[in-house]
Amino acid sequence: MKKGFVLLSLMAGMLPGLVHADDDAIKTSLGKLGVSQMTIKPSPVPGMKTVLTPAGVLYVTEDGKHVIQGPLYDVSGARPVNVTNALLVSSLEALKGEMIEYKAAQEKHVITVFTDITCGYCHKLHEQMQDYNSLGITVRYLAFPRQGLQSETAVAMKNIWCAKDPKKAFDNAMAGTQAPAANCKVDIAKHYNLGLQFGIQGTPAVVLQNGSVIPGYQGPEEMKNFLDQHDS
Repeated sequence: MKKGFVLLSLMAGMLPGLVHADDDAIKTSLGKLGVSQMTIKPSPVPGMKTVLTPAGVLYVTEDGKHVIQGPLYDVSGARPVNVTNALLVSSLEALKGEMIEYKAAQEKHVITVFTDITCGYCHKLHEQMQDYNSLGITVRYLAFPRQGLQSETAVAMKNIWCAKDPKKAFDNAMAGTQAPAANCKVDIAKHYNLGLQFGIQGTPAVVLQNGSVIPGYQGPEEMKNFLDQHDS
């Protein structure tokens, strides 16, 4: 057997261990910072890993010594692309079955809104649902109780998502009638934590199909104009 082939074989056998060692270094370093739940993935930046945590997305050097928090942008194209949020689109679509959807008859755009039933501008957005839909904008809701998962609002929103007819329960809640207590398999903590990973701090927060985030309320016409220019 040739020496080069032997060397390559030895290196191939070592690679899984090296990858595991890198991940262990990252887990140890982030553990010191109080991060216990994480998913480690490859990064578009050589020498770094992407780490998904309940509190957001981190970029960590493979030796675990350096951490960057915040969005990563790819500026190689005609316009900057938020690589961090684009990564989260698959996580967003994984929750599609739990979204409360108001579908446009002639759909041109789809937006996902992280909402809170105690948020004034969330109420304003919902009151204009017919206008959004008539402009071809489908609206999908996920729960984002601003006061956290232990708040009364979180309980109220869980009851909505666990109602027999969540859409009707949501409409009623926005009109001032709370849903009765209910339990189900829907875990709004997944909604909330995904919102944190997107960097969302307030509501309403709108996520486009490409992962871009619009913080705050935009009226129907304003939203349509923005989507026509940026939702690609």
